[in-house]
Amino acid sequence: MKNTALTQTHEALGAKIVPFAGYNMPVSYEGVNVEHETVRNGVGVFDVSHMGEFLIGGPNALALIQKVTSNDASKLTIGKAQYSCLPNETGGIVDDLIVYRMKEEQYLLVVNASNIEKDWNHISKYNAEFNAEMRDISEGYSLLAIQGPKAVEAMQSLTSEDLSTIKFYNFVVGDFAGIEHVIISATGYTGSGGFEIYCKNEEVKQVWDKVLEAGVDFGIKPIGLAARDTLRLEMGYCLYGNDINDETSPFAAGLGWITKFTKDFVNSEALAKEKAHGPERKLIAFELDERGIPRNDYDIVDGQGKKIGIVTSGTMSPSMGKGIGLGYVPTIFSEVGSKINIQIRKNAVPATVVKLPFYKA
Repeated sequence: MKNTALTQTHEALGAKIVPFAGYNMPVSYEGVNVEHETVRNGVGVFDVSHMGEFLIGGPNALALIQKVTSNDASKLTIGKAQYSCLPNETGGIVDDLIVYRMKEEQYLLVVNASNIEKDWNHISKYNAEFNAEMRDISEGYSLLAIQGPKAVEAMQSLTSEDLSTIKFYNFVVGDFAGIEHVIISATGYTGSGGFEIYCKNEEVKQVWDKVLEAGVDFGIKPIGLAARDTLRLEMGYCLYGNDINDETSPFAAGLGWITKFTKDFVNSEALAKEKAHGPERKLIAFELDERGIPRNDYDIVDGQGKKIGIVTSGTMSPSMGKGIGLGYVPTIFSEVGSKINIQIRKNAVPATVVKLPFYKA
């Protein structure tokens, strides 16, 4: 297992450390519900330094990114970011990622920790045609996510940048916590606002300490990955490995909005046909009608008890106090308001298909 630059700091804070995507990561400090509410109502800080970062540069950088990603990166101007995915050749998804346009001919790709090597190999394979400059800087950089409605107010004293002007999916490169040239971006994964800080490993301890110091009057707390999961699920954000993978198509996963046929990209012809016909199954959001906690891999069954699908993500929503989840079912069961059942041990618990997000601030 690898450590982040802050693993010892988390241990000293009493975090429960678990293996995650090849790293020792803090899953919780005080408990998932407390940490979840801290982010929903105040401000919390996550160490998500396990994420991967690739720099793609040179005259053909955009051409390569356009080939391997589903979204239209030509729309990006410097200072803007874009959610996208890497389609594979067989209709599934290699990974979901964020593309940042750093300079005229330089882009930063932020990928999931468990997929760093897979993504690098996939992009490299197509780069044979474009010969763009590729650098994997994952090992040298750390990433903190400062999330919650009080994040901007709590952190403004740490930077000369006006944090309130950084719109969703925008970023600046500026000073933060006494460090020059850090990326301050607003691509949050919690639905409660805030921003992310990308800095070098040797700088992150200083940033972490100053973030906690600046946030004292706002009730800031360190937050683990368990609360990150419940927060993202309340928003209906996909998690790679659960809700999307090498077998799930962007259209089945509800990611048609990041799949743009304004260009030719990997498997775009087959995906265009799928869009025209409609996917055979869809990722739905559901709420339990009775008490219970849906979990990953539980069966989804119809009124006769026949298996029609599987839960990909599920939890007891801390904000709503009810069981919520995502899962794949045949398209005929995917309409909002449809009734399904979740097989929880011996009980088929009734549930209703709902519109995302589950949580509305």
